[in-house]
Amino acid sequence: MKFEHQWCSELPELCTEVMPTPLQQGKLLYFNRHLASDLCLPASEEMEKSSVWWGGELLSGMRPIAQVYSGHQFGVWAGQLGDGRGLLLGEQLLPNGNKVDWHLKGAGKTPYSRMGDGRAVLRSTIREFLASEAMHGLGIATTRALSIATGSDIIHREVPEPGAMLIRTAQSHLRFGHFEHLFYRQQPEALRKLADYSITHFWPELAEDEDRYFLWFSDIVRRTGMMIGQWQSVGFAHGVMNTDNMSLLGLTLDYGPYAFMDDYQPDLICNHSDYQGRYAFENQPTIGLWNLNRLAHALSGLLPVDKIKLALKNYEPALMGTWGERMRAKLGLYEAKPQDNDLLIELFALMEREKADYTQTFRLLSYSAGSEKGGVLRDNFIDRAAFDSWFLRYQQRLALEPMEISLRQTRMLAINPAVVLRNYLAQEAIRAAEQGDTTVLAELHLALLNPFSQQLDSSPFAERPPQWGKQLEISCSS
Repeated sequence: MKFEHQWCSELPELCTEVMPTPLQQGKLLYFNRHLASDLCLPASEEMEKSSVWWGGELLSGMRPIAQVYSGHQFGVWAGQLGDGRGLLLGEQLLPNGNKVDWHLKGAGKTPYSRMGDGRAVLRSTIREFLASEAMHGLGIATTRALSIATGSDIIHREVPEPGAMLIRTAQSHLRFGHFEHLFYRQQPEALRKLADYSITHFWPELAEDEDRYFLWFSDIVRRTGMMIGQWQSVGFAHGVMNTDNMSLLGLTLDYGPYAFMDDYQPDLICNHSDYQGRYAFENQPTIGLWNLNRLAHALSGLLPVDKIKLALKNYEPALMGTWGERMRAKLGLYEAKPQDNDLLIELFALMEREKADYTQTFRLLSYSAGSEKGGVLRDNFIDRAAFDSWFLRYQQRLALEPMEISLRQTRMLAINPAVVLRNYLAQEAIRAAEQGDTTVLAELHLALLNPFSQQLDSSPFAERPPQWGKQLEISCSS
């Protein structure tokens, strides 16, 4: 393996070299061999026995740094933040020429820890591992998780919990907050250098274009809109969309108090700490644009106002185009028709009244679209008359796009998952892992990597959650 260090060599003002603080009596709890294969890591016991997973050593070429950034948290300027418990170990150069960040989370105190202890708990580490793998399985751009390690350290959050470390990977950990940091520090030349760095390494096709900053920001806007459109289509609520948690590359980043929706509830607030509901599920599209406006403000020294406004206009088409295309596909529709929006709104209204399960409703629709009366999906609704009325209009819409039932069903099953990472499933994996049993974690991980498999329709992972599973309180410490 070869590691490079372009961030610290080209942007020294945005990082500090820090060595990880190892977990005591550390051990590798779980290793993502699927991702390891993609990273061309050697499949050997020696690799898995390395203490790099819990901060005990560095692989050859690693040079750990903590990045500094700032941001708006819950709509309020929070000033300097940064990697308070994570370290960028290095940028792995893959045989195909691509580079991948290795980031160790829970690595101990850094200059940016503020009042924190620099640690992560096993609960939050497993949640992030599973969530990032779930998003990857759904085809949504995300960081990914390589390993979970634990040790004898006890970390105090709401209650004392086992300490843990996570190694996650990403094309880059560039955040909106990096640019905000330099803007509010009044360092325009450093900000321009950071913009040039991001273009050179991640938008190289724009490097020589006279209008590169406009084209670059326009694509950031587009990627962000597409990401949030994808979130909305699978019922994913991030829970803490602060600007420091927003990826410049449109990756889903920093999984904390997230939730995949159980009952269809558009005003779902998954973060117990979000007292005003700022990051409710239905608010995510608006918050995405609000965050982009904060980034735009930070970039105001690179772009005139008219160009900034023009770039921001890409957001709604990217978001609605992505969401609309995916929602039509979830319904088995592939050509936009004027009545499609009304059809979807009516279904959502029915689902909300009946507390219908979001994921199961669309999965069952995949099997019921070709039936005369709604098949197994109809049995999930109490108000049969309201469902029958909607389903009749749905059939009439399907008739405008004639297609063999089997082909439509195959396409719908490929976008409507049987399994998503419900919070109670994550909690069951956590409980077992805290007792040293990673069987549930491994089985759930495999299911999340293959969420559209028909073999999972009869799996316990595809069942609706028990009542206790709908009442879990997830906070920022999660």
